[in-house]
Amino acid sequence: MWEKKLDALSQMMAEHMARPFPPSFRGLDVADQDMVLLDADSYGYASSVLHGPLDRQRRRGLTGLTAVFERVLPAIEDEYAAEYYAHVRDMAVLAAEIETLRDGSTSDEQGSVGQRSGRFDVR
Repeated sequence: MWEKKLDALSQMMAEHMARPFPPSFRGLDVADQDMVLLDADSYGYASSVLHGPLDRQRRRGLTGLTAVFERVLPAIEDEYAAEYYAHVRDMAVLAAEIETLRDGSTSDEQGSVGQRSGRFDVR
């Protein structure tokens, strides 16, 4: 199940990189949120999820980021920007979902994180 979700996240990230950033949103704050940073932070967390489990601090950051979208998206009036940021939100939500699944399936494992293999090895 993780592989499919990781592949979907990777695809969403590629789609995101192919879309131009809304030019009118450079240097713009919406609902007290810098939109360039929201975009960059979302991509950064998604990228981190692809490379392994997040530590507690990053997991909290990702969770907080997904909550920011609830405040920001309704305040975006530009149609393209609203679609762009809805995609960014979906990418962050999927990353958070993967972390939740990862946490649930690894909580029963014994030993260190380094004993895991494949994409989820954080060494």
